[in-house]
Formats: sequence, C-alpha cells, structure tokens
Amino acid sequence: MPPYAGFEQGPIRPPSEADSLLIRVNRNCPWNRCTFCSIYKKQKFSIRPVEDVIRDIDTIYHLITNIAQGVPPQNLRGDHQGVLAAWSWYCSGMQSVFLQDADCFTYRPENLARILNHLKERFPGVKRITCYARSESLARTPDAALRELAAAGLNRIHVGMETGSEALLRLVRKGVDKEGQVQAGLKVKGAGIELSEYFLAGLGGTELSREHAEESADVINRINPDFIRFRNLHIREGIDLFPGSPDKSFRFASDAVLAREIGTFLENLDGIASAVRSDHAFNLFQEINGALPSGKERLVAVPRRFLELEPEERMLFQVGKRTGHLQRLDDLKRPEQVEPVRKICRQSGITAANVDERMHELMHELMQDRLRRGIYG
Repeated sequence: MPPYAGFEQGPIRPPSEADSLLIRVNRNCPWNRCTFCSIYKKQKFSIRPVEDVIRDIDTIYHLITNIAQGVPPQNLRGDHQGVLAAWSWYCSGMQSVFLQDADCFTYRPENLARILNHLKERFPGVKRITCYARSESLARTPDAALRELAAAGLNRIHVGMETGSEALLRLVRKGVDKEGQVQAGLKVKGAGIELSEYFLAGLGGTELSREHAEESADVINRINPDFIRFRNLHIREGIDLFPGSPDKSFRFASDAVLAREIGTFLENLDGIASAVRSDHAFNLFQEINGALPSGKERLVAVPRRFLELEPEERMLFQVGKRTGHLQRLDDLKRPEQVEPVRKICRQSGITAANVDERMHELMHELMQDRLRRGIYG
C-alpha cells in the first residue's frame, strides 16, 4: 500500500456544494466511459484506503481547532490544500461535507460507514453529508446497507440520470438502462436519503430531443426525487457523442430546440413533489427554480416565454446570458444591461441567423478555459 501522501481533494463537486468540505474517498470515475464527460478521461480510478481518508478528516479537525483558537491562516501548519480547505470551510459555517469523486458506492458500505461516523464524531455540528453515485452502483447496494449509511449520516445523494431514453443511454455509453435508474432512485428514497437527479438538456441533440425529454420525465415521475437539477450539454470539440452508431449522428440542438425540450420535460412531470433547480452558470435558464406541483406553470412559462420572443430579442438574451450581461429573461427590460450586449453583437457580427453557431463556439471556448484552470463543477 502506498504511503499517505497528504490531504487530497478531487476536481469536481455540484454547485450546490460550494460551501461544503470536500473529502476524497476515491479518485476519478470507476466507469469513465460516458461519451459526454471528459473530466476523468485518461485518469486511473483508485479507491483511497480508509486510513488515509480518516487522516484527511483529522487534518481538517486539527486545523479547524487552531483556527477557532485564533491562529491566522498564514500561521497554520500543514500542506497548502488542507489549510485552504479548512479555512474556507470554517468561514462558510461548517454545515456540510461532500464526499468525492465520481461514485462513492464503489467503497465497501462498512468502510463508508466508518468514514461517516468519524466525520460526525469530529464535526457533530455538520447537518448534511452528500456524494455522487452511479445508478448501477446504487442498484446493487443492499437496502440494509443504504439504511445503515443513512443512519451514519449520509443524507443526500447526487445521481447523474442525464436521460431516461433507452436509445440515448446506449448511444452515450451510460452503463445503465432506464429500469436500473428507476430501481436505484427508489432504493435511495426508500432508505430515507435525499435524492438529486440530473437532467442533461441537449443530450439528444436535434433528432432525439423529444424522446430525451419525455422518457426522462417518465423516469423522474416514477422516482419522485427530492431535487431535479438541470445541466446543459457542453462537450469538447471533436468528441463523437454517438460512437459506433451507423445510423445516428449527433447534431447540436439550437437554443430554440433546447427551450422546447426543457418545456416538454417540465410539462411531462406529473404527480411528484420535487424541488427544481437550474443551478449552473452555463444553463440557459437559471430562473427555472421552484417546487412541484405548485410551481409547475411558472416553470413551464420560462422556456415558452423565450420561444415567444422576437428573433432579435432572443438573440440578445442568448448572447447576454453567455457573456454574463444578462442572467434572466427579465433583464431584457433593463436598457443598461442590454446595450452592452447590442454592442457585442455589432462588433462580433452576431445576428439572429448565426447566433446559435456563434454561441456554440463561445461556450466551447469558455469550457476549454475552465478546464485549463481546473474548474469542473
């Protein structure tokens, strides 16, 4: 067994875990074959020894103890990453912990329980401990083990459903079928653990957009997760999203197709009581934020309103949203925010006819910049 190499943190966490302490229990992704995900490509998966994870927790505990006694961050003893993690978490209020990397359920349940118990022992004030998990891993975890993990403090799991379409699941090599996703989600709910399911808007491109929306809504309706979270598809240039398919080729969805897809997905949600969040800066509609069933009409109205805009107004929102000048559709009513967007369009030659192509290029550049800077979440 390699010697302990010091405190570790992985590259990704959900935006909703921005204030969480990140504790790495494994490195990278055990599946690592999804065509749309480039985060862990060419990275080897490994499970960290329980003792190393325990030492990471103890490192943070001792650093926090010194901070609470008034030791300034520049005088804290420890590696830079551990000091930064401890200080950031202390300043955020120390309410939540996120276990990394891609799938904590590759860990033996009894070892994961040991880590959870140690976290609660060291930090009894923590209110939320969460992680990512693959549906395939959850589906094969015994119900009793899930209940034991819930009792040990694991109270939310983030699952990348991405799509409920059987065709798309195969095309993008997700490694699970529709029924496996439903089974996994119901197991999490049955264990009393909160569940966040992710819908990856745009994954079906142009051809499979409606199937993607309708079948994904069907999975969500059958699970009734606590949270439904939106992500917009962004992949590196040159990636073959449907490799090995002789009759299917991926064509990026325009923002109009994307809006119709999101609207169809929301319209087909029925009989559930979930919180809906569009909580990523790259999402087209960040104002999709509410609760079902009471807020359904307001949520559905967002993509509908975008589609009803005149072509120039729609273009201004597309450009303004991607350049950070506009956050919500209501910002189109604010001339001081819209005028800089008009200037960008004039200077860059962006028109209603070419805006989708130009925004695709811009999002590719933004994504590449984030990857270069090590920003994935």
